[in-house]
Amino acid sequence: MSTENEIIEKLKEALGENLLEASSPRARRIFVKVKNEALKETVAFLVKKLGIKHLSTITGVDLGEEIELIYHFALQGAISISLRTAFPKNSPKAPSIVDLVPGAILYEREVHDLLGVVFDGHPDLSRLILPEDWPEGVYPLRKEYSPEELRKLIAGSGGEA
Repeated sequence: MSTENEIIEKLKEALGENLLEASSPRARRIFVKVKNEALKETVAFLVKKLGIKHLSTITGVDLGEEIELIYHFALQGAISISLRTAFPKNSPKAPSIVDLVPGAILYEREVHDLLGVVFDGHPDLSRLILPEDWPEGVYPLRKEYSPEELRKLIAGSGGEA
């Protein structure tokens, strides 16, 4: 059994029905999707049981009704694990993983800035990327805004487009 398949089996055993999908389409790549309420438990498992120490980034995608978060982890520099989960777009709240992975602190701030996800337990969700005078409640990576609409919003708030 490959290392990737061994990891998937460990995840299945640890997470049970909270694990929605798990696959390894090629060597050194694992894709996992979990229920949103199991995100923190899954990250804790990856860190404490598999020894993952490196988070490459957190990406977010506007899926229409949901915001999907993808956590990109590296295991011993050889295997990449992409952990996906989704939260309702009308109330995108995710638990912060900063207590488990301190390097997540800036990634969570970036996702908060650009997609409006609130990370419960994060020590400082102040702006990181957007200017201080950016309109409140406008998240540039959400699909409800076209580039033209964003330019008008910025121009209307006194910012430069």
